[in-house]
Amino acid sequence: MRKGRRNTAVFPHTVLMLVALMCAVPFLLLVISSFTDENALIRGGYSFVPEQWSVSAYEYLWNSRSSILRAYAITAFVTAVGTTLSLAVTAALGYAISQDASSMGRVITGLVIFSTLFHAGLVPTYIMYARYMSIRNSIAALIFPRLLLNGMNVLIMRTYYKNSVPRALLESARLDGASELRVFAHMVLPLSKPMLATIGFLNGIAYWNDWFNSFIYISEAGKLSIQGLLNRILMDIQFISTSEFAGDMASVNVPGVSIRMAIAVIAIIPVLIAFPFFQKFLVKGISIGAVKG
Repeated sequence: MRKGRRNTAVFPHTVLMLVALMCAVPFLLLVISSFTDENALIRGGYSFVPEQWSVSAYEYLWNSRSSILRAYAITAFVTAVGTTLSLAVTAALGYAISQDASSMGRVITGLVIFSTLFHAGLVPTYIMYARYMSIRNSIAALIFPRLLLNGMNVLIMRTYYKNSVPRALLESARLDGASELRVFAHMVLPLSKPMLATIGFLNGIAYWNDWFNSFIYISEAGKLSIQGLLNRILMDIQFISTSEFAGDMASVNVPGVSIRMAIAVIAIIPVLIAFPFFQKFLVKGISIGAVKG
């Protein structure tokens, strides 16, 4: 009987290993390509065994190391503060609409759903933040626009509170004299750790990978996020390679294709480091979300 079960488990494990390998192969090709000579990439394309190895892409980035380290620090701060604020607002709003069955609660829920379906557009959003809130070239420009509040995350938390947090437990705490804030902070939040960790990790990745806010709201090089800085470096290289001075710059050997790979490697390293610490909560949060009733 045990042998039959063991044989039955071999196939799904094999399939999962193949899927994991398929996910890892592109990243391996990315790393190898970042260490491939620029001319070899142009001649032979991407390969797991390049014709010629080179660290020219990383040397080019190393020359900008002071800017990159500053951008890393800015991005780490923005990711930590933005994720914390986003989680606080998402958890509080989700709890509020999960407990409020009045018409006002339904109106707020409707507005949250509406925000997931429609967007005001780039121009009105830019005018609101840049002209009326005056956050251009500030850290706030990397935190608030687009990323602070996600309507879908609010709905996920609302559903979690309704289905996974015992209402009888909350009612007993209220009968014992606990305020709504105390119930939320000391009972609801501890019971919501897996879901909060899942949403927090995804929000953190969104903040870390965001380059759009830097592109739209930041014009000072010293205030760019890591993604914004790397994107600007890439745009500068593209400008050099396509400008009328491209022939004169050929002797400088500025990498074009390989630096795209190196930029991606540098940007993804912190995410790979953080993932093992959040893996347990991610699996638990996804498992809870998959259980109905």
